[in-house]
Amino acid sequence: MHIPELPLQIPRYRRTVARWIGRTVLQLMRWRVTGMLPDIPKFVAIAAPHTSNWDFVVGMAALMALDVKVYWLGKDTIFLRPFGALWRKLGGTPVDRFHPNGVVGQCVELFAQHEQFILGLSPEGTRKKTERWRTGFYYIAFGANVPILLVSFDYPTHSLCIGELFHPTGNMESDIRFMHDYFLKFKGKYPDQY
Repeated sequence: MHIPELPLQIPRYRRTVARWIGRTVLQLMRWRVTGMLPDIPKFVAIAAPHTSNWDFVVGMAALMALDVKVYWLGKDTIFLRPFGALWRKLGGTPVDRFHPNGVVGQCVELFAQHEQFILGLSPEGTRKKTERWRTGFYYIAFGANVPILLVSFDYPTHSLCIGELFHPTGNMESDIRFMHDYFLKFKGKYPDQY
């Protein structure tokens, strides 16, 4: 299985066992990773379309296989026992989606405090069909002055596609429309949910 090499500026864990587990899971599920991560130390990565719990499994397996150190936010309920400690060890931070309490500002501050920092999020914020994306990822990227990496799940080809970098312009409505339209060419597990 081909796994792209990490560029020099990308933060990594250097965990051999985790890499092996991630590669094994991808191979067993017959998924592959396409594209290359950009050689920059800081960015927000958004993954879409997010229509199934399997997206989390594929995404975590890909992160482990790549050995890339990504911090991510997840709904607090997935951090309950028995997996909560594991998700935290793999970069996860629980968030109460109904009471976020300054998460955007905290994330912007984390970017300022670190020389290398990648934050991974799902713009939909849920597996269910939504009328609008959550915009926290955009405010974080714009506030931290970092680009947004577009990553997609494509179930027909069993590919996790590392796409292009998008630089927020400050015109949120236009920028989000562009990014949303970019993901239309990819199909989630349940396409009617996107």
